Amino acid sequence: MTSKTVLITGATSGIGAHTARLLVDRGHRVAVTGRNESRLKTFLDEAGHPDRLLGLVADAADWQATESAVTRTVEHFGALDAAVANAGFMSGDAIGAGDPTLWSPMVLTNVLGPALLAHAILPHLEATGGRLVLIGSVAGLKNSPANLYSATKWATTGLAENLRLHATTRGIGVTLVNPGMIDTPFWQGVSVPPFALPPQPIAEAICFALDQPTGVDVNTLTIRPMGQPA
Repeated sequence: MTSKTVLITGATSGIGAHTARLLVDRGHRVAVTGRNESRLKTFLDEAGHPDRLLGLVADAADWQATESAVTRTVEHFGALDAAVANAGFMSGDAIGAGDPTLWSPMVLTNVLGPALLAHAILPHLEATGGRLVLIGSVAGLKNSPANLYSATKWATTGLAENLRLHATTRGIGVTLVNPGMIDTPFWQGVSVPPFALPPQPIAEAICFALDQPTGVDVNTLTIRPMGQPA
């Protein structure tokens, strides 16, 4: 694809970080957000390309931080061609077990975060005929018992479709990418299944969506590893 400016939320590790590196290596301009300033600095130092990579400390679930990240990206690079709503995490506690006081940050990041990003970027993407990519999950397509994380990803699935209905009338593409089991820090100490994919195929799928020509709207990409049972 021709050189573009892309904003990726939650991009200091995992899928977001691999996508940012892939885009920068291919000559694009990328802004990445993260909540942890130290982790963000480490990522920027390792990734290189300071002329085409901008790091912004921002909480995806905070409106003012999200709006500021979008504004600063546009001011720095001159325009915004695409955004990837990648920030998200899983609280391991199931409904009926564990500590429910830990659920609120997950729900806000996974559900409110993409909606805030969409609200902030739509005027910019309309100006460039751009695309919004939302990172969902196979957990947002198939339910499991008492899984609140799964419920947040079902919300992402619904958000992607109602945003598509709105955004495409303004010339903006919307793509939902649903990863299966991926070997990233997302698992937070839980044993990773042996068949889990590395993040690179998901990063390639995101780039595929961003590479679509004007007038083509790829809506849903679901990528499971071979052997994933559900």
